[in-house]
Amino acid sequence: MALPIRFSEAFNLTQLGVNPENVKHGSCSMESDKVVCVCEKSPQGQAQIVIIDMDNGNAVDRKNIAAEAAIMNPVSKIIALRAASTLQIFNLELKAKMKSYNMTEPVTFWRWASPSIIALVTSAAVYHWSIEGDSAPTKVFDRHPSFGANVQVINYQLSHDGKWCLLGGIFSNNGAIGGTMQLYSVDKRVSQMLSGHTGTFAKIRPEGRTDDAQVLVFQEKKENDTPKLFVMEVGKDKDAPGGVFRVPPVPIPMPAEAPNDFPVTMQCSSKHDIVFMITKMGYLFMFDIHTGRALYRARISTDTVFVATPQTSTGGVLGITNRKGQVLQVQINEETLIPYIMNTLRDNQLAISLAGKMNLPGAEQLYLTEFDRLMASQDVSGAAKLAAKAPQGILRNTQTIQRFQQIPAQPGQPQPVFQYFSTLLEKGKLNAIESIELARPVLQQGRANLLTKWLQDDKLECSEQLGDLLSGTDLEMALSVYLRANVPEKAINCFAQRGEFDKLVAYAAKVGYRCDYGMMLQQLLHQNPQGAVEFAKKLAGAEGGSLIDVQQATEVFMSMNRVQECTAFLLEALKDNNASQAVLQTKLLEMNLLGGSPQVADAIMQNSMFTHYDRQYIAKLCEKAGLFQRAAEHFTELSDIKRVMANTHNMNPEFVMGFFGNLSSEHAIELLRELLGRGPSNLQLVVQICQKYNDQLGADKCIKVFEDFKSNEGLYYYLGAIVNNSQEADVHFKYIEAAAKLGQFKEVERVCRDSTVYDAAKVKSFLMDAKLADPRPLIHVCDRNDFIEEMTAYLYSNNLHKYIEVYVERVSPGKTPMVVGKLLELDCNEDFVRNLLNTVGQACPVDELVEQVERRNRLRLLQPWLEARVATGNTEPSTHNAIGKIYITLNRDPVQFLSNNQFYEPAVLGKYCEKLDPSLAFLAYKKAGGACDEDLLRVTTENGLFKDQARYLVEKQDLELWAVVLSKEEDTNKRALIDQVVQTALPETKNPDEVSTTVKAFLAADLSIELIELLDRIVLQGSEFSNNKNLQNLLILTAVKNDQDKVMEYINRLDNFDGPEIAKIAANEQYMLYEEALTIYTKFAKTAETEEAKNELNVSAIEVLVDKMKALERAKEFAERVSVKDCWSKLAGAQLSEGMIHDCISSYCKAEDATNYQAVIAASEAENNYEDLVTYLVMARKDIKENELDTALIYSYAKTNATSDLEQMVSSPNVANIMEIGERCFIEGLFDAAKLLFESINNNAKLALCYVNLGAYREAVDAATKANAISTWKEVNVACVKDGEFRLAAMCGLHIIVHPDHLEELIGTYEGVGQPMELITVMEQGLGLEGAHAGIFTELGVLYSKYNPDKLMEHIKIFWSRMNVPKILRACEAAYLWDECVYLYKEDGQHDSAVKCMIDHASAFKHDLFLDCVQKARNQEVHYKSISFYTEQHPMNLVRLLQVLTPSLDHARAVHMFRKSDSLGLVMPYLKTVQKENLTAVNEAVNETYIEDEDYEALHTSIEEYDNFDQIALAQKLEKHELLEFRRIAAYVYKKNKRWSQSMNLSKQDKMYKDAIETANFSEDAALVEELMRFFVGVQDKECFCAMLYTCNDLVKPDVAIELAWRNNYTDYAMPYLIQYVKNLSEKVKEIDDRTAPKKEAELQNDAAVAAANMMYNETMMITNTPYNGGMDQGYGGGGMMPQMGQPNMGMMNGQQMGGQMGMGNGMY
Repeated sequence: MALPIRFSEAFNLTQLGVNPENVKHGSCSMESDKVVCVCEKSPQGQAQIVIIDMDNGNAVDRKNIAAEAAIMNPVSKIIALRAASTLQIFNLELKAKMKSYNMTEPVTFWRWASPSIIALVTSAAVYHWSIEGDSAPTKVFDRHPSFGANVQVINYQLSHDGKWCLLGGIFSNNGAIGGTMQLYSVDKRVSQMLSGHTGTFAKIRPEGRTDDAQVLVFQEKKENDTPKLFVMEVGKDKDAPGGVFRVPPVPIPMPAEAPNDFPVTMQCSSKHDIVFMITKMGYLFMFDIHTGRALYRARISTDTVFVATPQTSTGGVLGITNRKGQVLQVQINEETLIPYIMNTLRDNQLAISLAGKMNLPGAEQLYLTEFDRLMASQDVSGAAKLAAKAPQGILRNTQTIQRFQQIPAQPGQPQPVFQYFSTLLEKGKLNAIESIELARPVLQQGRANLLTKWLQDDKLECSEQLGDLLSGTDLEMALSVYLRANVPEKAINCFAQRGEFDKLVAYAAKVGYRCDYGMMLQQLLHQNPQGAVEFAKKLAGAEGGSLIDVQQATEVFMSMNRVQECTAFLLEALKDNNASQAVLQTKLLEMNLLGGSPQVADAIMQNSMFTHYDRQYIAKLCEKAGLFQRAAEHFTELSDIKRVMANTHNMNPEFVMGFFGNLSSEHAIELLRELLGRGPSNLQLVVQICQKYNDQLGADKCIKVFEDFKSNEGLYYYLGAIVNNSQEADVHFKYIEAAAKLGQFKEVERVCRDSTVYDAAKVKSFLMDAKLADPRPLIHVCDRNDFIEEMTAYLYSNNLHKYIEVYVERVSPGKTPMVVGKLLELDCNEDFVRNLLNTVGQACPVDELVEQVERRNRLRLLQPWLEARVATGNTEPSTHNAIGKIYITLNRDPVQFLSNNQFYEPAVLGKYCEKLDPSLAFLAYKKAGGACDEDLLRVTTENGLFKDQARYLVEKQDLELWAVVLSKEEDTNKRALIDQVVQTALPETKNPDEVSTTVKAFLAADLSIELIELLDRIVLQGSEFSNNKNLQNLLILTAVKNDQDKVMEYINRLDNFDGPEIAKIAANEQYMLYEEALTIYTKFAKTAETEEAKNELNVSAIEVLVDKMKALERAKEFAERVSVKDCWSKLAGAQLSEGMIHDCISSYCKAEDATNYQAVIAASEAENNYEDLVTYLVMARKDIKENELDTALIYSYAKTNATSDLEQMVSSPNVANIMEIGERCFIEGLFDAAKLLFESINNNAKLALCYVNLGAYREAVDAATKANAISTWKEVNVACVKDGEFRLAAMCGLHIIVHPDHLEELIGTYEGVGQPMELITVMEQGLGLEGAHAGIFTELGVLYSKYNPDKLMEHIKIFWSRMNVPKILRACEAAYLWDECVYLYKEDGQHDSAVKCMIDHASAFKHDLFLDCVQKARNQEVHYKSISFYTEQHPMNLVRLLQVLTPSLDHARAVHMFRKSDSLGLVMPYLKTVQKENLTAVNEAVNETYIEDEDYEALHTSIEEYDNFDQIALAQKLEKHELLEFRRIAAYVYKKNKRWSQSMNLSKQDKMYKDAIETANFSEDAALVEELMRFFVGVQDKECFCAMLYTCNDLVKPDVAIELAWRNNYTDYAMPYLIQYVKNLSEKVKEIDDRTAPKKEAELQNDAAVAAANMMYNETMMITNTPYNGGMDQGYGGGGMMPQMGQPNMGMMNGQQMGGQMGMGNGMY
């Protein structure tokens, strides 16, 4: 029997990297089925929180947060953290802290009591902390005294309404675990103690009640008593209606093998109303919450499930096991629960109750039996209730309704079927069949209001059939049903019948249904033109595109001459202005221009609504209609535009101005010429146009237009408007020219003064030629453009001397030099020039004046004027430069002037003096203070003034200047300068800075030889600087670099230099003066003042010997001589580098230096010299306690086989890395030493490997047991297997197989040595291990498939749920075990693969199993493949297969398959079943089968009920059938499809006259009726003629009937028709007389009032409320005169006047 639960391991926390030590109560929490939180420490020791997101594929998120505990909100990403007494709440999505609080007492237990409240339990009370706001935790109640500190809190629950709290805990009680709970009422503030371990709250709906009950479910365990389950409602008054729900206590069936077990968690499934209870020993209990009945008990884990939570998606429960971290998942198996209760618990009543309540399968037969029993006993109410709650609607069908309908009603009671429907309505919603069956009698009784109420309450399932039933009674209700049932065709029909066209359009667009909107629009236009416009607008503007052809709609409007309505519609329909609608845009404008409404067209064009119409055609229409402006806008040919522009007097000037802006420049110029050619009246308009469009037309073209017509005035006004903004030189020139011609001299002067654009030369020439009386314009032009000399010549030659004086005095004094220069060229009187200069005075620039005068050799002319300026205290350099040049030229004490004057510019006078006297130039340049150094050097060099140059350089102390002179390549000049420096400049100086700077300059210039010469003279030949330390250092260093032969001499002769520093330089690799360096160190060591300094110098000396000279023997002798430990250390280091290990260790020992022990160890090990190394290490260990040193010593003992020393060393205190030494010894095969080392540190893993290599397998297994490491077990196992120690290997193997990652390697080991059966034995033993995982079960299955397939099926059936199904499937396929494959596919839910396997492998096929799998297959192709398989292999079971697959088949495709295989007759039951779906392919297949079987009755029924097939093709096929009945069916089909002639001809051919008469009547075609009448007369069938007159009474033409009757003597047969016709005719005539009778006077007055009201309120809307061209001064064609140019438009003509002119009323139409 299948279990009632599904149990599996969802995932394992340890496999996700969670430390098992932290998977426990307090550190691990699971507040919902979304997230697991674990507080742990990382391998680096950092505290962190591990968050496993179960909704995101168990994604692991580690956050570095230090906390003792963490709980995640059950519904959102909000986490609460606790560390000691600090509580914090964080929003992980917003990455923000929400709240924080410090508790005053420790929190012993906490959890989320609800999504917004955290429950905090301390040793004294319970608090609630809301996440909202910033409030602190609030105390809810105090712990009961009996709930003391010895009780460990493990549970806290809060009821759904927040008014009841349950606190649970456990305590030790005489060796057992007792439980206690405190139930607290928030409203009453009282507590009640309960004896039990766990409990929870749940919300259920008890049977017979309409409200929910809040119940408390808990386990009660009193001492020496059986545990019981209690279910009781809380929070409801016992006297309340419906009473209080309570279940009598039910004993809990605890297992006999676990008498002291107790529950640790209890969870309720809101989906199934099932209570899950899990005990400490891992037992799962399931209870029905409504009855308390125990449903199931099983042990799901051997470990404690310390935390659990409901799984909302499945209605099950999730739990986590202690330490191991298994997340277990338990849920109800809905398919097997009811059968389990029936077969195992044998409680049919409970099975019926749970099946109905949970809607579960399995109890169908029980329900049917119980229903039959109730019906047999006439218990209508009980049977109705049973049918209502039957699971999966098994009793809610047509048969049940018919059974209730067949029961006779009892007196005084409603009919049983109504009782049944009433019960269903109380239960919920009726299905489609029930809704129809209930609606029929309700409508018959005229109680449609009940149906309305039920539809509003959603109690009826809407369907097309229900809508059809309601359509004849209540159209609105039928519409509602069609909308809900999604029957668009009939819903749209209802909208149309109700006139709700706007809703119709919206609905049709929503559902994507296409209607014949054209016909609807035409019908509506007859009835309501304005409504038709709105309807057409909605159709055209529907979302997703227009629903009607705009062209078609336009034709509909215009067919009735509805211009106004058509215009309104097109304005809306064409608003998108698409190019594809050009024709319609043209049509819209045309209908208004030709239809008497040009103002409408004008308004449309004015608003620029359309751009794609035929502009040329519309332009012509506008011109004819007097809309000249619009015509001008639309014409493109210049000739047309010229013709229209002849009417400018009838156009708005503003329009004309704007119109020119849209023309090309060429066309605009042509039109301007046209306007000017019509006379001067258009001059102002032309000027304004040229001004406005100057940039577009071009000033040159406009100027040419005016010049061609010799219009200077127009040219003046045009250019006057643009000249200020124009940047064209010609514009300014033409304006100056025009202004001069018109006598506007002030304008000429203004432009010449202010403009910067004109061509100055051209304007100057014009003004000089014009010889204006006032030369000021010319002066402005020449002054601004530097035509000073020409202006001066013009004024001087024309005797305008006064203007010259005014110009230099008032206009431009700064240009006096140019005026003076020009006057001197013109041989002007010097007195006039002097007076001119005196007049200008200080404003005249001296430099330019001097330059002008000097160039003309008249400099002395300025001497009085310059001396006068100097006398006034003028300090301008230019003035002093000029007077200086005069004094130098006249030789008036120039040396005194150059030396003492502070205001001249040395560069200027120096340059001036170079050719006159170079010494004067030197003085001038020297006066510059360095600014003229380059010129100074040049002058002194060129003129041989090297002594002056040397003195200047030494005194200047400028290294950059020194670099300039010393870097020159001319050896002669440089040598001369150096000689003067050595012989004159330096001996003369007493300033040490000057000497220092000079030396630096020589160094920088790399003049080493010269520098040595210089220093030798200063230092060695006696001077004030002989003992200068810096100079001695410099001399030695210079010799080191350039003359090394003198270095030793200088070292011996000099004493005041920096010896150690110079020694370092000498010993440098660049110079390699090692002996000199050694001499310096030795010399200075002897004179060292301190012992420390002496040692340092000796060390430096030995460094030279060992590092530079590589003289180790000399170094050894030196070390023995000085006897300094540092020297020995330095020597030892050198010996170590040279590989002299023995000497090195000896030197280190003499130096007692162990600092370089690492290198000594490495070198000794490299030479395998461990004997000397032991000596060194023993010495070094006296001062140094380092890991590496002790490690090397122990290893050296091991290598030298000093076992006793090794044992002593290991046993004594040391800091050696024993593990590293042991590993090294192990690798090198020193297993005895390694064993000794591993024993000392208890490394059993390595110890085991040592035993393995020593052949001691028993000891190896013992050591591996102590180590308990997977790698150790593996290596010991491999060794045991290779040596045939299978018993010991099995012991190791059992420890390996529990680790999935190493299982395959173990299998490979056994299979590699050919011992698979030994491996199978180990795997079978491992099935019962606590750590047994899916890999063990899977790999054992694979081994069975390879080596023992007989046991595979049994193994799969027991353990398939714990296997890796895909892997075991591959193994089964490789072994051709198809039965096992099918079983695995089925259990794993791969029903598609199971079906394919049975199809491909006949040995695995089982009919029932195949049906079970194929109906669950998801791939539709599998269904069709199954059909083909059954058709070929199992045709007798094909119908059963089709019954199973019917809901998921594409019946059209299935029919195609049956046709292809010629098996339609075989599947006829299936086709009849699915024909109700009215599919074309099915209907045609069924009809073909009926035709082949010659079953015309069934064929007629099929055609009548199912019409979705090619009826005409069927009729054509049947009309040639040999049987009459089939030909009658063909005629019937023709009649259904309105093929009246074909139907009637076929009936006449078969003499089925009754059918022919009925067809003619249905056709409603008078011509067809007349044809049939004449046919009956022709065959002389009087009875049919008479029947024709009766049946087709409305369609028969009276004259034809009377004529035929009279001519063929059928009067008696036609008389009944004649009598009826005369009666009807007389009644119609009477009705017409009554309707056309004159009305009474009162009725006439009433009709007149109604007509007047209609005229008042139904006036057509206008497009605009203003005259169509109100913005103009005159209307188009109004005949008014254009206002004078330049006068403003004084406003618009009022609407009344415009209307009078245009012949319009208030509206457009």
